[in-house]
Amino acid sequence: MATNIKQEPVEDTDLETRIILLCHKNPDGINDALIQDDMPQFDVKQRVTAINRLLSTGRIDLLKSSTGKLIYKLKDPGATDPVKGADQQEKVVYQIIKDANNKGIWIRDIRFKSNLLLTQVNKILKNLESKKLIKAVKSVAASKKKVYMLYNLEPDRSVTGGAWYSDQDFESEFVEVLNQQCYKFLVQKAESAQETKVDPIAQRNGSYASSQDVWKYISELGISKVQLSVEDIETILDTLIYDGKCERSIVAAAGDSGQTKLYRSVKPIIESTGLMRMPCGSCPVFHNCYEGGAVSPTSCIYMKDWLQL
Repeated sequence: MATNIKQEPVEDTDLETRIILLCHKNPDGINDALIQDDMPQFDVKQRVTAINRLLSTGRIDLLKSSTGKLIYKLKDPGATDPVKGADQQEKVVYQIIKDANNKGIWIRDIRFKSNLLLTQVNKILKNLESKKLIKAVKSVAASKKKVYMLYNLEPDRSVTGGAWYSDQDFESEFVEVLNQQCYKFLVQKAESAQETKVDPIAQRNGSYASSQDVWKYISELGISKVQLSVEDIETILDTLIYDGKCERSIVAAAGDSGQTKLYRSVKPIIESTGLMRMPCGSCPVFHNCYEGGAVSPTSCIYMKDWLQL
């Protein structure tokens, strides 16, 4: 006859403490079987929740024993301290930079938070950089300023500018090529839908393409030297919407509660005027353009390109 073990209510922290104590008793590591034998009153779900919490907070490590089995061991706090042996000021600066995550932090803010002199901060930053604990990254938001972050972090898009920037320069030609190719794909999609000769509603639905479809098309073209994400392509598609070249529709995604963005090319309702189609219509220095001046129609490269179309 099977004996049911009575489940006792337990606080998460209490169970975590018991596992920590068990690790102290077994410095070579413990496994799931040992935990179950020592604490049979707790079910599998309770034990897994407690172990995951200890792993996520960095209090224990998940390792492989010499026999290949998974074991849990107490984490050595000294072994994981990258600034072990440093003075208190260096530890403070390191922690400030660590808290900034991959968005980084300016030296001015480091000074403010650490309450240290500029000479002290500069010395500490150079020391941490020489140890490859931190790195300085130029931000597109301010070309003459650098932000500091941990050495092994990938800078946030707000710092690097993402795929549209190279060495802090906006890649306008690259963006224009992507803009043209995305629009070309949507036009081809619409033309293919029209050739099916089905009813207008089906043709309209068939002319839509998801941002994932456009991303796949651009990736297969191989025109980008950097890895583009679906979000990058959606940014380009948004520019087509602003230009009146396409429209977007959001539908429920199949199989889950998410949403899918669909795009289709459209023809503008009203054609733009001749002035707006020529470079002068959108030129920011139009009022300063005259013969003999720094900017003139005869020396305008945009006007030459437009006349050759």
